[in-house]
Amino acid sequence: MRHLRNGRAAAAAVTAAGLVLAACSSSKPATSGNSHAALKIGISLSLTGDFSDPGKNAERGYQLWADTVNAKGGILGRKVQLKIVDDTSSPTQVVTNYQNLITKDHVDLTFGPFSSLLTIPASQVARRYGYAFLEPAGGGPKVFDQHLHNLFFVQPAPVVKQGDVFADYILSLPAAQRPKTAAYPALDDPFASPIADEVRGRLEAAGIKTVYKQIYPAEITDLSPVVSAMADKKPDLVVGGTQADDAYRMVKAMVQLKWAPKLLYLSNGANDPHNFPGNVGPSNVNGIFSSGDWFPSSTTYGNAAFLSAYTAKYGGTAGTIDSTSAEAFSCGQLLQEVAEKTGKVDNATLISTLHSGTWQTLEGNLSWNADGAANSSYVLVQWIGGAMLPVYPPGTARHSPVTTALPWGG
Repeated sequence: MRHLRNGRAAAAAVTAAGLVLAACSSSKPATSGNSHAALKIGISLSLTGDFSDPGKNAERGYQLWADTVNAKGGILGRKVQLKIVDDTSSPTQVVTNYQNLITKDHVDLTFGPFSSLLTIPASQVARRYGYAFLEPAGGGPKVFDQHLHNLFFVQPAPVVKQGDVFADYILSLPAAQRPKTAAYPALDDPFASPIADEVRGRLEAAGIKTVYKQIYPAEITDLSPVVSAMADKKPDLVVGGTQADDAYRMVKAMVQLKWAPKLLYLSNGANDPHNFPGNVGPSNVNGIFSSGDWFPSSTTYGNAAFLSAYTAKYGGTAGTIDSTSAEAFSCGQLLQEVAEKTGKVDNATLISTLHSGTWQTLEGNLSWNADGAANSSYVLVQWIGGAMLPVYPPGTARHSPVTTALPWGG
């Protein structure tokens, strides 16, 4: 679950994309009926450019789902055919791609790209033509501010809600066991600092005193001054609104200064089972909390089969699977379930059916509000014994949270 880092470019890029979209002519959405022609699904992904790594991970998830369902005869007797085109990580190109997929390639359905930056203009194209838009990785606030009834974000909740599960855990503790003071360092990033702010608001309302709050620039390479300033305030809890690199730097600065709070939560970076230990040192991970939408150890619908199929097709181990692949695969799961329930696979049926009931995916059981934001919550994880394990809420936990001192804290 990665998020757009270059927020400052987003507004201008989306505006440019909107101008392209405004020139589009309307067209009737494709419908599927019960024919045995291939079921064509159009997808624009960042196979090159800034988002190429997660874009390729999404491609793996989509393709694995198509291979899996086709091995079982397809959907309602129709083999799935993916039409995937490269948007070069460009909001303008993503508009052109979906316009062409719908009006020239006449795809039956569309799935979404990677990132909120691309999802916003792409979903507008889908809305114009009456297409359902199941999208795996665009959960920023502006996505849902569009109020699009055809859009479905296939993760448990909007990005800014990622830290809520940690706040839920803290507030579930008896009052005597809760931290008394907290610090909130956060990256200047539209998908990092709002997470820390959301947690801070809830914990302050519960009486946990804020003793330090700082937003640091994206260009910072040494977080020692930030950590030193926090240490002077002696907070019981640190809630970091982080992405990847700054999360690594924060832990390294704490280790170097030999200071640790009683509890440490980092919104991103620490939820990467493959890269986090190597970047901060395997001996330094235990006790750190994070959160996310999917993990190899998840017990969600179809996850065991997904892990087996993924490693058989792409190699590696379950621990090397990026969550973006699971998010993309889950879009296909939803399409499959609607087809099985209704006997149909057209856009109008997808939109109306997904807006009723709850649906099983690798991402958990999902339902959506009218704007396409899922109504569930993320999973709280903690590094225990060198492994990242789900610890809260109790229904998804594989281990109880551990509150012993962080390894370097003394």
